[in-house]
Amino acid sequence: MASGSRQRTRRQQALQAQGADHPHPQAVTDPLFRDSAFFDPNDLVQVKYEMLRSVEKDGRAVVEAAEAFGLSRPVYYVTRELFNREGLPGLLPRKRGPKGAHKLTDEALAILAQAVRESEQMPSGESLAALLVERCGIRAHPRSILRRLLPYLKQQEKKLR
Repeated sequence: MASGSRQRTRRQQALQAQGADHPHPQAVTDPLFRDSAFFDPNDLVQVKYEMLRSVEKDGRAVVEAAEAFGLSRPVYYVTRELFNREGLPGLLPRKRGPKGAHKLTDEALAILAQAVRESEQMPSGESLAALLVERCGIRAHPRSILRRLLPYLKQQEKKLR
């Protein structure tokens, strides 16, 4: 019995590391998840899949299914859309927030890098910010510009070698 407990603990830790743990496993009341070695209320991907299956295959009402699986109705609809579009990978957790630079793109950084190469010394963040507004119409904080530009310049330098 102790090894089963260790296995559950390891699985729970793995789910947490991937961000795939159910935020409210105690809210999962579906009979499949009661005292089952296979169905784990802590596994958010499994819970979402079973919620979708219960609506699609068993004809369960969306409100009832969402409640039984400890999720909300909006979560059901978002989950269904992702599953229909991407299949099982659509149920995996994703990082929240922006996925890349939306202001300081490679194109904007190339313009700034060219200005740095043309000047004899590294311009200040404020002057780079003014240049960015003038040439690209993009407003960014001077410190943000320097934080992104310096690694970009080093990368460009490596490419030239």
